[in-house]
Amino acid sequence: MEDCYKILGIKPDATAAEIRRAYRTKAKELHPDTAGTKATEEAFRELVKAYEILSDVRQRSLFDEAYFYRHRSKAYRSTNSFDYRDWLLQRNDEESRAKLIFFDLLHSREDDAVKEFVEMSKSHAGFKLSSWFTREDFMDYGFILCEELVLREEYYDAFILLEQIIRMEYSFEYFRLFFPEVMDLARTILKYRLEGRVDDELCLDAWERALELRFGNKDDSFFLQKMAGVYRRMGDEKTARICEEEAVRIGC
Repeated sequence: MEDCYKILGIKPDATAAEIRRAYRTKAKELHPDTAGTKATEEAFRELVKAYEILSDVRQRSLFDEAYFYRHRSKAYRSTNSFDYRDWLLQRNDEESRAKLIFFDLLHSREDDAVKEFVEMSKSHAGFKLSSWFTREDFMDYGFILCEELVLREEYYDAFILLEQIIRMEYSFEYFRLFFPEVMDLARTILKYRLEGRVDDELCLDAWERALELRFGNKDDSFFLQKMAGVYRRMGDEKTARICEEEAVRIGC
C-alpha cells in the first residue's frame, strides 16, 4: 500500500480537520469530471482510498502501526517552548479569539473550538471568523466547524456560519465539486433541525436568510410554509397568509 500521508500531502500527525481539507483540495484537482485523463483517474482512486483509511480512526491506527511505528519521531512535534494556545487564551480581542477557535479545531480540541465559537457569537455582535483568515482557510475550516456544531446540536450557529460560506462561494467559486455537500448540510439544518430545537424568532431569521441563498423554488416554498406556521403561532395571521400565498405561487 502507498503512503497515505504522502498521497494527501500531509504530516503523520495531521488532525482530522487537516485530513479533510487536504482531501477536498486534491480531489478538486484530480476529479475525473475536471481532469479526465487516465493518470489523474488512477491518482483520484488512490486519493479516495487514502482518505478512507485516514478518516477512519481504526483504519488509520492500523495503517500507522504497519507503516509508521518505527519512523514516527519527535520530528513532527513542536520544539518551540512558546505556548501559542496559552498566549491566545490570555487575549480578549476578536482576532485572537477567532484564531483560538481554528487552532483548537486543528489540534483535536473540537469541543473547545465549538464552545468558544458559540460564546463569541453570543457575546460579540457581528462576530465573523471570516474577518481574520484567508478566504480559503475560512471556507475549509469554517465548514468543518459547521459539521462539529451540528454534531453538538448548535444548529442556528451552524447555519449562520454556512450562510457566510455559501455567499462566498457565489462570489468566487472555491468548493466547486464539493459545494453540493455544503448546500445539503445547510438544507438539512433548515428543514429538519431548527424547528422544535431553536426559538421561533431564530427559526424565522434563518428561513428568511435562506430565501436569499438560491436553494430553489421547492425549498423556498418549504421555508415560506414554515414561516407561515411560526407567524400564525405568534398571532400574526396577515403575515402568515402572505407567506402561504407566496409559497403556493413559487411552488407551482
